[in-house]
Amino acid sequence: ELTVLGKAQEFFQICDLEGKGFVTRQDMQRLHPELPLSLEELEKVFVTLDADGNGSLTPKEFITGFSEFWKAFWKYDMVQPSGGETACSVRYEETMSGDEDEEVQFSNLMDRLGATKVLDDETDVKQLWLQLRKEEPHLLSNFEEFLVRIFSQLQEADNEKNELECALKKKIAAYDEEIQHLYEEMEQQIKKEKEQFLLKDTERFQSHSRELECKLLSKEQELEQLVQKQKRLEHQCTQLLSGKEETKVENTKLKLTNQELLRDLERTSHELSLAQQQLQVLQEEASRLHEEKEMEVYRVTETLQREKSGLLKQLDFLR
Repeated sequence: ELTVLGKAQEFFQICDLEGKGFVTRQDMQRLHPELPLSLEELEKVFVTLDADGNGSLTPKEFITGFSEFWKAFWKYDMVQPSGGETACSVRYEETMSGDEDEEVQFSNLMDRLGATKVLDDETDVKQLWLQLRKEEPHLLSNFEEFLVRIFSQLQEADNEKNELECALKKKIAAYDEEIQHLYEEMEQQIKKEKEQFLLKDTERFQSHSRELECKLLSKEQELEQLVQKQKRLEHQCTQLLSGKEETKVENTKLKLTNQELLRDLERTSHELSLAQQQLQVLQEEASRLHEEKEMEVYRVTETLQREKSGLLKQLDFLR
């Protein structure tokens, strides 16, 4: 069927060289070199195909009618006796000795059959086709029909393979999507546990740090008050020393007061120093705890990673 339709389309193109879209009675005469028919016989074929009698044939009318004519013509040739077979061979060879050579005819046949999609090497088919064309031309149409069935089955097999490949790709995409979803869930779980772990330690260290800061601020304020008090006393001492009505007792009292203030200042400075040292120790301890926390996070992450690897292996095994 495909060969007959392809031949009918080829004949229509030969008739309609101008590309008018229809074939006239004169255009039909161009098939004389292509077919073993006389001009009168071609005229009769045109009249038969022109059922509506408008003097022209549309592509549908030509291809449909000529396909029926072509099948009937070759069926008639195939049932002829041996003498008729000889005449058929002669007509076939005369028909095929037209403008198109063997390469073009075979190439057109392969294009109509879609052989390039399913056949990598056409050498063997071509050799057999040429051999039949030269030695057994009356069997060539049977061979072409056989090729039509074979290539149709190959095309169906290729379509089934493509469908299976498409289905397999969809399944692989679904598995990949599921694995990606598991990846994301595990990453979110690891991130959430890590944030919770860091949040607890951070809150505890922040609370302790705020307490130390409050103590340090209180000591600094106390120190500032002592410094201001010492400045006032020094100022008073300077005024008393510079005054003419100073007394030795008052001077002694001021000196004692000054010494007491100095002792208080030294004591406060010492306490401030101790507080700073304690703060430094706490900061070092906080740093050490932070490192331990990071190591713990690393161990937890590594454990989760091993669990994730195990799950992935199970997923791969299941897939």
